[in-house]
Formats: sequence, structure tokens, C-alpha cells
Amino acid sequence: MILKDKRVLVTGVLNEASIAFGVARLAQEQGAEVILSSFGRVLRLTERTAKRLPQPARVVELDVTNQEHLDGLAQQIGGELHGVLHAVAYAPESAMGGNFLATPWDDVGTALHISAFSLKSLAVATAPILGPGSGIVGLDFDASVAWPVYDWMGVAKAALESTARYLARDLGPQKIRVNLVSAGPLRTMAAKSIPGFQQFASWPERSPLGWDLTDTEPAARACVALLSDWFPATTGEIIHVDGGFHAVGN
Repeated sequence: MILKDKRVLVTGVLNEASIAFGVARLAQEQGAEVILSSFGRVLRLTERTAKRLPQPARVVELDVTNQEHLDGLAQQIGGELHGVLHAVAYAPESAMGGNFLATPWDDVGTALHISAFSLKSLAVATAPILGPGSGIVGLDFDASVAWPVYDWMGVAKAALESTARYLARDLGPQKIRVNLVSAGPLRTMAAKSIPGFQQFASWPERSPLGWDLTDTEPAARACVALLSDWFPATTGEIIHVDGGFHAVGN
């Protein structure tokens, strides 16, 4: 029960195959009260998925690009918060799939805003209600190399990694930790939007520990551990949960 008596906000829950759902489920099993966020067309999908958790979770409306939503988030949540999972990422179709040189700035800007800048936005919105020792955890995909088809989303993930380090610096005095979990590829709903995702199919054979493209549990466990008090002096870190692929190259 490493999250006993904690309250955690989990963004990005779409269906049961998402990493965010795995984090929400494990967080509840470890004693936390979980609050989900969603908005727009997927709000009802999130609300239906919330009922499949061990305990039905409240869903608050949050578009991370909407300043009014961000300004009202703390009031919507009410009371103290102890952890936040940032599981928000999006890039228009033109920004991935081998179109790197031809992607227009407007689409690049959308990818950077939603996938990277939103980590700062969410951190600022929740910081007033995050107590000392709280953790903010973001979902990452290794941005140290140029992946096939990932294109501007890869650039956005590099920006996310840098943003996390600066947040760790600026929120450290409030005893708020900021870390990322770099998960291997998983066949989630988000992955289906990546043209050419099948190019990552060899990941299980290349990883020292192997890798299950359908199992979100390892990544979810890492997130829950970082949200807990078990990493009290760790911030600005990227934890790889990818079967060891990052260590041996592609």
C-alpha cells in the first residue's frame, strides 16, 4: 500500500489498454484515491473506462491547452493532491510517418504544445495543491535517437525530457519531484495513430529482457513507484522501462 492515503490525478485514460489506465488501477490497489481527467469527444469514453477500475473514479474536465481549464483545475480537484501522471501526447498525422521535412509549423507547434509544454502547464496548475514530497510523472519515449516514422513526436519527446529537468529545478524547493518513465512501444490506442508503428515489432527480440507489446504493467508499476514516497530524493530522472532496449541500441 505504497500510496495509502494519497490522492493522485491521472490524465490520458482512454481505455483499458492505456498505460494511464494501468497506473490508475495500480494506484487504487496501492491505496490511493484516483481522479481522472478528460475533455471533449473522449470525455464519455474516459467516464466509461473509469467504471472499470477497482473503484469508480471521478473525472474532471481538463484540456491541457485551455487556460481556463488549467486555472480552474485546483478548484475542481479540491483539497490536497499528492501525485500527477502526465500521459498526454498528440501530433497531427502530417507530423509523423516519414514526413519530417515537409511538416508545417502549425502542426509541429500543436505537437509541441500538447506533448511537451503541457507538462509545464499541468505542473503549474497543480503545484498550489501538491504537498511536500509529491511527485509528477510523465510518460516518455526515448528521445536520444531518431526513430523511424516518429519524426516530430520524437522532437516533442525531447522537449518533454528537457521540460521535466527544468521543472525539477524550479519545483524542487517546494519538495515536488518531477520524473519521466520512458516505456518501450505498446499497442495502445495512441500507438494506432502512429503511421508505420509496426516497424517497432522487433523490439521484443532486441531487448535483453524481452518485451511484451501488449503489457502495460511494467511501465505502470514504475509510474506508481515514482508517485510514491519510495523515491524521495529522485527528480529530473528518466527511468527506462523497455526491456533494456535502450542499453543495446537498435
